[in-house]
Amino acid sequence: MTRITSLLFAGCAILLLFSFAGVRRASFPVMHGYAEGGHPADSIAILQVNPDEGYQTIHSFGASDCWSAKFVGSWRDEAKKNQIADLLFSTKLLPDGSPAGIGLSLWRFNIGAGSLEQGKASTIADEYRREECFLQPDGHYDWNRQKGNQWFLRAAKNRGVKYLLGFANSAPVQFTQNGLAAGLARNELNCRPDKYADYAGFLTTVAEHFKKEGLPLDYISPVNEPQWKWGEHADQEGSGATNAQISTLARIIGSQLARAKLAAQVTVAEAAQVQFLYNSNNSIGNQIADFFSPASTNYLGNVPNIAPVLAYHSYFSTCPDSVLQHTRMSAFRQRQTIDSNLQLWQSEFGILGNICGLLNGGPRHTGIEYGLYVATVMHADLTVAGVTSFQWWLGINPYDYSDGLVYINAPDGSISPQQSREDGRVSDSKQLWCMGNYARFVRPGMQRIAASINKDGLLVSAYLDKAKKLITVVLINPADKIARVQLEPGNRVFAGPSDLYTTSATENLAHAVSTTNLLVIRGKSVTTLVAHYR
Repeated sequence: MTRITSLLFAGCAILLLFSFAGVRRASFPVMHGYAEGGHPADSIAILQVNPDEGYQTIHSFGASDCWSAKFVGSWRDEAKKNQIADLLFSTKLLPDGSPAGIGLSLWRFNIGAGSLEQGKASTIADEYRREECFLQPDGHYDWNRQKGNQWFLRAAKNRGVKYLLGFANSAPVQFTQNGLAAGLARNELNCRPDKYADYAGFLTTVAEHFKKEGLPLDYISPVNEPQWKWGEHADQEGSGATNAQISTLARIIGSQLARAKLAAQVTVAEAAQVQFLYNSNNSIGNQIADFFSPASTNYLGNVPNIAPVLAYHSYFSTCPDSVLQHTRMSAFRQRQTIDSNLQLWQSEFGILGNICGLLNGGPRHTGIEYGLYVATVMHADLTVAGVTSFQWWLGINPYDYSDGLVYINAPDGSISPQQSREDGRVSDSKQLWCMGNYARFVRPGMQRIAASINKDGLLVSAYLDKAKKLITVVLINPADKIARVQLEPGNRVFAGPSDLYTTSATENLAHAVSTTNLLVIRGKSVTTLVAHYR
């Protein structure tokens, strides 16, 4: 679920054999906006949108509090904490009309297992990756634990974030098989079989507490990336699990939440890669069918408080272009076959490892090339897999690595992760703002609609807000040259001026107003158009 070790990178590197540029030229039919056929660089592209052809309804865009919130949320400098919260959650506009933040609509709260209290005995070397636990060894709950995480949970709620999700990487250490939160060296749930109900009770109690605090958790995710053998690289809390174990645990949690009359729903299963949703990899794959086909012994569709959601992570499946398209289309088709009402969520993503030799997780990169890559992956997850939610991994990053949205260190190393536990230097990234081209303007309840553009290289997707009679269009131009885009001939859809928000090498959701139907899209940019429709 985080930066997988180099051993895992090597195993996944087989997928990464071709140029990332292929992603920009994709032409799979479902990926509206991937145009076939070349056009002169100075030609005018025609953008067409059809509000009558609809696809999935958007649920949310989110990120997680790992691993920094426990420290940053306890900083004495309130201004810096609020600066970070505004960058992530705010929907306010600055005086020039540009957004103050990216307006996330979901926030992931890491429910810790107790490795922080264990210290070095946890076997997790990096203190950032250890987490506190509300449940103490003597059986009482200490709600003063995870105070920093709780600060950001409340900051998200206060800024209007619609959904709160509590996720656990491990059962509390007192319930695990090895007494640790770092998992086993095999694909097995690190929870003693006689403690499944206790683990479920723990998560239910946490949900009850936050409901009383006015911070109700809408979702509970009890297992994360169960396909990995977390004991082989004990660099964080984590646990493997078979589908049968996940099903058993989810049934118990769902029943306990229902008995407690909580609205929180269980989400499964945070698959480590999209391929695990549809492949037949023995006891840990084929999860769409295994969890949501009525013929399966692991069927969860008839269990109370189970969300009709199957979540996956987009790591190690984004290039070459053939992999990007095939994996997501395979997941989409499997969902359609098993249950067309089932939602797919992309619940964790960040820039990890070597991306086709053109981008890399380390050292830290926060420039426009990395933002464009993020936008392109989001485009594929939304338009090919048809996800209803896209969620980022590290909302707040203390490392010299490229998988963050907001950073609290310094690129020159003058502020180390250790130092940033107490205070840091807050900075943004193009990953943040390019994600904001979607998150800030494509709001919960909007519907993706058909959109196309007849110029090779430009990517487009569109979203409809029926209540406000708004259409939001996201255009990605990865080329160096500007692109001239004509709103469809006859202007049958759009009415009045358009608001444009551009993220480029020099701009962060910079606002402009267009009163004409001919748009000039900057090179190497992501532009969001918001306009009323007829």
